[in-house]
Amino acid sequence: MAEPRLPGGMPDPGRDLAGYGRRPPDPAWPGGARVAVSFVVNVEEGAELSLASGDERNEAIPESGQLIEGAPDPCMESHYAYGARVGLWRVMGMLDAFGVKATFSCCGRAVAHTPALAAAPAAGGHEVSAHGWRWEMHAGMPEPTERAVIAQTVATLGEHAGARPVGWHTKSAPSVNTRRLLMEEGGFLYDSDCYDDDLPRIVRRPDGQPHVILPYAFDTNDMRFRPGAGFIHPEDFSRTCIAAFDRLAKEGGRMMSIGLHLRTVGRPSRIAGLEQVLEHLARAGDVAWVARRRDIAAHWAARFG
Repeated sequence: MAEPRLPGGMPDPGRDLAGYGRRPPDPAWPGGARVAVSFVVNVEEGAELSLASGDERNEAIPESGQLIEGAPDPCMESHYAYGARVGLWRVMGMLDAFGVKATFSCCGRAVAHTPALAAAPAAGGHEVSAHGWRWEMHAGMPEPTERAVIAQTVATLGEHAGARPVGWHTKSAPSVNTRRLLMEEGGFLYDSDCYDDDLPRIVRRPDGQPHVILPYAFDTNDMRFRPGAGFIHPEDFSRTCIAAFDRLAKEGGRMMSIGLHLRTVGRPSRIAGLEQVLEHLARAGDVAWVARRRDIAAHWAARFG
């Protein structure tokens, strides 16, 4: 009798599940910091899928919690608009109050419609990085389409921020081609399309230059204020972020990402959560190196590239 065949196959041989293991490299963060902390402000307002914008459907996860199909959804659009009209200025004001420079991860269509979404952060010394054209996954996107999306996003952000973006992050799932296309494009220093480590790593572009993979995180992220996602009070967000920072500081030689959204943490009922995190980092002093992602990637490339 034939042996039963196991279902499925094996993971791709190129998939690294071992990572750095027990001996992670010493990042030697500036100033002897034990943790490099990156605030990422996601700018998506105007790039969300909307029938009124000519898209094929409305956003699948609207802020109101109710999906409208087959008709424009002014309620959903109004929730997103809050981030551009109010949240941008409240979040920037809070960062400025603590002297913190962040990475504003911007969708190209959002900036094309409302240039201040990139121009204002850039003028304030923040990094403007790329978050796709529309706020959408790239999984399954045809390669010619994705190449055009990358090119248009780079051009639009460069026009309104005054400098081309050097970082990229896809909403949720990239395609199997995304990182290769970014490296072939030639102007990107890093991407954040991974969630698998507390430290960056390097892959090589076709020209042999280092391309840094900077991990991102969904736990230390205000997206969990979404209905049913876990956060209700501002302290839910701040306690989670502070617990993560304290653990990483105890271990030392780590990186931490904190994800923000203009329409989310920019609400008056939630902004105190960001303020509490910033206060904790200020008290930590030199233990934390709070930096833009491009600065973290440049440091890693210089040390390990």
